[in-house]
Amino acid sequence: MTTLWQACLASPPYSIYTYEAPADLPILMEGQRVLVPLGRSVRVAFLIETVDVPPENVELKSIIWPLEKEPLLNFNHFKLYRNIGTRQMLPLGKVLENVVPKRFRSAKISFTIADRSFPARLKALDIARLPTERRMELVNIYDQGRMNVSLPASIEKEEYVSLTSDPPWPVRPNAARQLQILEYIFENGPREKGFLKNIMGDWTAGVIKKLHSDSLIKIGAAPEEEHNPSEKCVTTSTKWNFVPSEQQERAIIKLNDALDSQKSVVKLLHGITGSGKTLVYMTAARKCMEQGRSVIVLVPEIALAYALWNSICPLFPDTRKYLYHGYQTPVRKEAIFRAVAENDSPALIVGTRSALFLPLRNLGMIIVDEEHDESYKQEERLPYQAKEVAYFLAQINKSLLVLGSATPDIKTFHAAQQGAFDIIPMEKRVGKSVLPAVKVVDTSAIKNPEIPFAPETEARLKEVVAKGEQAVIMLNRRGFSPLIYCTDCEEPFKCPQCNVSMTYHKGRERVICHYCGNAYPFPLPCSTCGGSNLLPLGGGTERLEEQVTKALPPETKILRLDRDSTRRQEKLDEILKSFARGEAQVLVGTQMLSKGHNFPGVTLVVVSEGDLGLNLPDYRSAERTFQLLVQVSGRAGRGDKPGEVIIQTRNPQNPIWGAVTSADYKTFFEKEIEKRKRFRYPPFTKLTLIRISHPMSWNGEQLCPPFFNIIRDAAKEFGIMAMGPVPAPLAQLRGRKRFNCLLKSDDWMKTRELYAEILRRNPDKKEIRIAMDLDPVNML
Repeated sequence: MTTLWQACLASPPYSIYTYEAPADLPILMEGQRVLVPLGRSVRVAFLIETVDVPPENVELKSIIWPLEKEPLLNFNHFKLYRNIGTRQMLPLGKVLENVVPKRFRSAKISFTIADRSFPARLKALDIARLPTERRMELVNIYDQGRMNVSLPASIEKEEYVSLTSDPPWPVRPNAARQLQILEYIFENGPREKGFLKNIMGDWTAGVIKKLHSDSLIKIGAAPEEEHNPSEKCVTTSTKWNFVPSEQQERAIIKLNDALDSQKSVVKLLHGITGSGKTLVYMTAARKCMEQGRSVIVLVPEIALAYALWNSICPLFPDTRKYLYHGYQTPVRKEAIFRAVAENDSPALIVGTRSALFLPLRNLGMIIVDEEHDESYKQEERLPYQAKEVAYFLAQINKSLLVLGSATPDIKTFHAAQQGAFDIIPMEKRVGKSVLPAVKVVDTSAIKNPEIPFAPETEARLKEVVAKGEQAVIMLNRRGFSPLIYCTDCEEPFKCPQCNVSMTYHKGRERVICHYCGNAYPFPLPCSTCGGSNLLPLGGGTERLEEQVTKALPPETKILRLDRDSTRRQEKLDEILKSFARGEAQVLVGTQMLSKGHNFPGVTLVVVSEGDLGLNLPDYRSAERTFQLLVQVSGRAGRGDKPGEVIIQTRNPQNPIWGAVTSADYKTFFEKEIEKRKRFRYPPFTKLTLIRISHPMSWNGEQLCPPFFNIIRDAAKEFGIMAMGPVPAPLAQLRGRKRFNCLLKSDDWMKTRELYAEILRRNPDKKEIRIAMDLDPVNML
């Protein structure tokens, strides 16, 4: 008997088609990957559901063959993907393309057959042409496990190219192709030789060979541990000897009660920095896994994922556990995805936001640590907010969702106050440690860019180093100088694609655009006048590290933690472990070091420029600054010795410093929520940013003003307040002219209907790109 299946393509055109499943096919199930014909090609599709009635006036084609016996995806994950697609107005296939690893979507496969009556290898079209009797024989072979999917040898044995060292590399400045490959791998991590050839050209083979002979790169198959999805970690015989404090015990009881209810429950763990939230998480995670259910622990940064992974491994020596994040190689991500899909036993997942898409079948708890962090929002490719995905997963799996932060998102805290979920307070630090004293220092009189610290800041830093204690210095701007200034024409050097100032990276000897990645070797001529007198101005973490080195005794060991110093995974882990062991006295870095790290030896935290981010054109700027400074302040005094925090500012009169110095979240919240209410910002409205762009060279710009009028008129008809479209704060990016339109609405459905109307009325669909960002975190 023929069954009709709806199958979704995870590649263009991302459509859902109806296919026949003849009786001579193996058993099919929802969520399975199958090979299907599309035109003259063969594609991978995911089975969604059976239907009773075929579409009218359509000649149905047959499914060729399944790619696994057990479904890769389950019912709950299909519900999640459909929810994301509906919310973002994207086809289900587009969602699948972004959440399922690439090789699970590739139709470039064959089947190996362990039976003499068949060829040793069959391709999809070979199977499609088999007569019914032969296909029935093949079903028996398949059921006995003697028929397996095989990727092409070029993919299965793909060699990876990875760096052996960080820049600067000993390469001639005019060796452009060598630098192109080195820079690409530095920015994007290890990549396959075939991939580099596809994106750069056939010339890569010879250049890679030269770089390998010079020991600048290493070439080889993905390391053996890549095929073993469990990340390396130390699993000592440490026993679970954690004795909770009174407030930790109260929090644990509340989380355990929620786990016992086997219902969908949300809890906000509002604990100050150093209050012991992590061990509360882990105790609840242990109980959840004893109940036979899996746990996902989300953190906002890869650095924090590694730090957490290293600290919890000894606590779960015999547990199935995986570390998962976006910078892992495709081989490792695919191995983890398959391991999770094929095993129902409880697992502990530690990772960044994309870990939510791992197809766990028995999810019992999701922990979103530092829930306020904007890194949980993805804006490109598939837009989604990880907290919303986590909430939906908790609902459909009847799981516990724990949101944890010392400085919760304003919307989260407001929802809790309105009774949406419970707040579990943790208002004291564990042990003898207390919150550090915070001091604001005025640096407005310092005009010399070579002097990064006020005299009292430098004196205190030297004193801490002399005592053998540790200090953390934060400047939330990477690179050496954020501005390259031409002294001949008095113009800054700007990216031609984005029209923003390029940043000088001294270690890489290049100027780089942090928006599009455009890079040039430095020194270089001025793009405006051709002069050669370019002067780096301002400072980033690279320059600050150099200045701190000069200010402190020469024997002082200093480390730097930012995106540039941690491109290689092993370097990131090495920096964190080295500083935690006390092998360095000073750690300079960006906001990467502000979240969650526990360094008991740190007694001083210095914020070099506390004003950064305060004046951005974003309604969240004050909230973000408060959160960042309170979080980085929390790195001080976590051991037995008291801590101190010095925040340097050129505007000491700003009222935000009062809330920061006292770490008084509730007072800050009350003032901020009043402003949000007055100006109708979230949580008192539903905010959407419509981004519109077109190429700089486009000759149809006269179409934009009438189109923008259409958008404003349509918004009025839908009862939505439209602010714009107007030129975006970053009016040019990646060679495109950009416009923003901010929508304020009381109903997401109305917003989506307006967006659909805007897409329909687009006067030039080829040149004008339009994207919808619901509840945006980036207003630029």
